[in-house]
Amino acid sequence: MGARSIIVDADACPVKSEIEEAGRQFGVQVVLVASFDHRMKTNPGVRVVQVDRSDQSVDLYIANQIKSGDILVTQDFGLAALGLAKGSYCLTNRGQEYTDSSIDFLLDRRHTSAKMRRAGKHSKGPKPFTDEDRKYFLHGLTKLLKKLQEIEKE
Repeated sequence: MGARSIIVDADACPVKSEIEEAGRQFGVQVVLVASFDHRMKTNPGVRVVQVDRSDQSVDLYIANQIKSGDILVTQDFGLAALGLAKGSYCLTNRGQEYTDSSIDFLLDRRHTSAKMRRAGKHSKGPKPFTDEDRKYFLHGLTKLLKKLQEIEKE
């Protein structure tokens, strides 16, 4: 079955315009979910959902709305794990697909990093986002949308 919709954890997502472009190209509804602290622009094929600014409001909204066959774009490993459990396809904003086998490792690494931070050790954080990352993301999303379109035709 083709993607039902692309749901975006939009608060800190640097590839919203690429997602909108791919959604238009494949005829898939895009849903941007963000707190009221972030101004979101509604465009054709794009629905904007704004939630309160409390810590997990965006994640809770998405977790309650996402369904099997949706595509979720998020940097949050916990939210990706919930999406996978509900049968959605999950991508990072750098275009890598979360899988059942990779999510356990990522959650464990996040837990270990949090323990190290509590112990006073600090890591460098993520690399700066580049134009190459943007292209890689669009390629990953397009590849997934094509795959889902092919499955639907079978």
